[in-house]
Amino acid sequence: MTLKTKLAAYFGSSKKTTALLAAATLTIGALGASVAVAQSTQRLAFSGGPDGGTFQYFSNGISLHMSRNMPGVDVSNMASAGSVENLRRVNSRDADFGIVYSGDLFLGINGKLTNDTRQYRNTHAVAYMFGAPAHLIVLENSGITQVSQLEGKRVAVGPAGSGAAASAQRFFESLGMWDKISPQYIGYTQGASAIGDRQIDALWVFAGFPNASVIQAATSNRVRLLQVYEAAQTGNLFEVHPYYAQVTIPAGTYTGVNYDVVTIQDSALWVAGRHISEDLMYEAMQKVYSDEGLAFMRTVSAAAAAMTVENGVLGIVTDLHDGADKFWREKGIK
Repeated sequence: MTLKTKLAAYFGSSKKTTALLAAATLTIGALGASVAVAQSTQRLAFSGGPDGGTFQYFSNGISLHMSRNMPGVDVSNMASAGSVENLRRVNSRDADFGIVYSGDLFLGINGKLTNDTRQYRNTHAVAYMFGAPAHLIVLENSGITQVSQLEGKRVAVGPAGSGAAASAQRFFESLGMWDKISPQYIGYTQGASAIGDRQIDALWVFAGFPNASVIQAATSNRVRLLQVYEAAQTGNLFEVHPYYAQVTIPAGTYTGVNYDVVTIQDSALWVAGRHISEDLMYEAMQKVYSDEGLAFMRTVSAAAAAMTVENGVLGIVTDLHDGADKFWREKGIK
């Protein structure tokens, strides 16, 4: 006996009952359709970064563009401490995508992260996003003009577990200074406020320029950006960590900083878990790297100007995800 027959037997066969039966049938059908749609939607997570950081803008932008343009796919953006946490999340399938520094990915795959010998073999590179240069900011009236003068000082290095904190440790260790500074594990936005309130002496920001938190610090205070590359040459950073490169933050990028700042950078990469299918990854690449997708990303962050097909595999020294590998080969990018 069908549901409709059972209802008719219970309620009788009046016109009113017939109308009720029709309404009930439509409601049940609609509910069934809703359940089917919900079941067919693939829900994914993109692990980004701390508030005020470029990672968060990129992860949110890619998540939004994929969700809008890939039927049956819903990608949610997740805040995180940054690069290293993203690597761990993606590798353990707590997230499906993330943004990770090329250096962290290389070290993680080879079991050489700081105080972490695990090998992160379930995470693959997808694409180059942007260069992440080091900004080392002090107040102009602090009397600090060189990195060596930060001994004994409080330096905000980014949240614990972030790529910023990891890069700060590598940099200062290469100079023999890591145990001579007082690292403060706070995010960029908090750090930008703290330097103005004299709660810290220096702020380390490892992100594409112009960075919102550095803009905040520079517009609220008279600041100085230290010459990081010059200091790095006095230590062994480039011998131990060859994925770092020289880059210049042009004069005028930030208020009051009317000189070029020569610093170091790593490459921020889009990564995906091994569990993401080749077809889904390939489709995501087609959508994000379309003219429309790249134009949208440039509205999300000025740093996305570096996110081009030509730069697709820049800075990648590890294996690509199969879907990304297929996409870049078709584009003639190697």
